[in-house]
Amino acid sequence: MTKQFGFVQFDFAGTLPLADGRYLSEVEATRADGPDGDQSVLVVQRIGAPASPPRRRRRGRGESADPEPAPLPLTRVTAIRASARFESQAEAARWLDAACEAEDTVEVLADEGLATLNRALHALAVSAADPRGREIAIEQAVRVLVGYGSGEETADGRYSDGRQIDLARPASSRRRRREEELRPQERVAAVLRGRESLDACETLLLRARADLDAGRDREAALQLRVGIEALLVELKGAIEDPGHEKDMAALAERQTEIEQLAAAAIRGPLSEEECERAARLLASAERVLRRRRVLKD
Repeated sequence: MTKQFGFVQFDFAGTLPLADGRYLSEVEATRADGPDGDQSVLVVQRIGAPASPPRRRRRGRGESADPEPAPLPLTRVTAIRASARFESQAEAARWLDAACEAEDTVEVLADEGLATLNRALHALAVSAADPRGREIAIEQAVRVLVGYGSGEETADGRYSDGRQIDLARPASSRRRRREEELRPQERVAAVLRGRESLDACETLLLRARADLDAGRDREAALQLRVGIEALLVELKGAIEDPGHEKDMAALAERQTEIEQLAAAAIRGPLSEEECERAARLLASAERVLRRRRVLKD
């Protein structure tokens, strides 16, 4: 009996930095608490890529004022759950039915697959010393599919059965309200026109959030240390608000704890308890930034 494997498949417009191929991913112990033996296989395929244009001299050539847009290739990424195989097609079919009936389950499956892709993109950026390396968000996928197939099928981007899923849902009223309060588009215009600047702590804390969400706990703790240090200087007295002063004072009082987390991160993986402390500290710093943005104007 041919074993079956579940997978999540993403289609992205354009190309990704990863070369076509199959990448074995095994989640190792990233924390001091113990190992995690999950295995997955990432299959990257470019589909319908246009032919490379002939080399031209730098001076360029004439172009129509209203040119037709060039066709975009499609990159298909299949994240195969190699460590969770099914002994029969019937068992795999039951899994797919149950997964697609539970909205939370398909979200978890999509997040797992995307996390594997982003681990690969991050590793590539670091290996290539590329400071512009980027991660992918689920909203960038033009198609998301959950399904199952044999090892041979899934390794080639094919499958026995699959269901297209829609993870794009209207933003909650709370999220819409927050976006309206922060007015990011207005700030973009103000920054571009030189009427406002971005604080260093904002960039540093964003990097800490990206690292923490991606499971890079050591990097997050180190970014958090310098991010909060910058925040305490840059946002001192930024607004007249009791909540702002209270949060700033609380962060200042916890600087020793922040330094201890960073020192622990230098020595090795953080424990689960240390990761939770880092997450709470980052949430407090993010609250300061949000409040400043809402109340500043």
